[in-house]
Amino acid sequence: MANPIVARSLDEIQFWSRIMKEHALFLSLGFTYEQKQLIEEANYFIGLFERIEEKLSKLTINSDLRFVQAFNNEVYQAAVAIWAYKRKVLGLTLRCEIRSNNYPLLIDHISREAAYFANRLQELNQGILAPKADDIIKENVFFLKIMADHAKFIGHLLDPSERKLVEQAREFSHDFDQLLFQAIDLDYMRPQSETQPILSQFLDQNRVSVTSLRDFKKTARDLIEACRIKSNIHPLLADHTFREAERFLEIIDMYERSLTGDY
Repeated sequence: MANPIVARSLDEIQFWSRIMKEHALFLSLGFTYEQKQLIEEANYFIGLFERIEEKLSKLTINSDLRFVQAFNNEVYQAAVAIWAYKRKVLGLTLRCEIRSNNYPLLIDHISREAAYFANRLQELNQGILAPKADDIIKENVFFLKIMADHAKFIGHLLDPSERKLVEQAREFSHDFDQLLFQAIDLDYMRPQSETQPILSQFLDQNRVSVTSLRDFKKTARDLIEACRIKSNIHPLLADHTFREAERFLEIIDMYERSLTGDY
């Protein structure tokens, strides 16, 4: 029987390494021509995570736990390195030392995802497979912020003439901001007893909203790929945000299983 830590580690690396590689690509596309050093660094990370994906392809859920833990450490170092690169770019941007087409919020957004990835690898190497009740709230705060950011990016990157889609993106942004505030309130309350009904209802509410946003992203992705709407959204970026919404839905299901002890 496969070790659950091995299986979860490979799944996390498969998903997030691709995300990290795409982050580097998106940053490189947003830099101006004279920012050659930053573009070269972005290209380095594209290659780094491609090599990680190549190593990952040779592993299976039946791989040795100690080998996978060593691989987790290797990927952790890569995640920390790209996090530091993203924070450097954010600092340069906020100090107006560079001007590019990368929104500061977007750079901060992708650095938060790198930190999350690194933290997950550490947790897995510590044998932590499923979050505790309080951690479920905190992780929802993280992912709800990610979804709210996505809605804002979509709204700003659509052509202003796409009024209906822009308005839909704004509505999703407002919806997820409200869910985020609700999650923060719940985190402050820190319920210590009878938490399962509260958390289950909270997760159900999130699932409904994330499913709606996921479907909106899928429609936008398909329209962008077919060149049927006007925007500055790269087709890969549209698919990227769709996959992250899908991932959040999978994680919500994982949270539900951990609450009921089925994980």
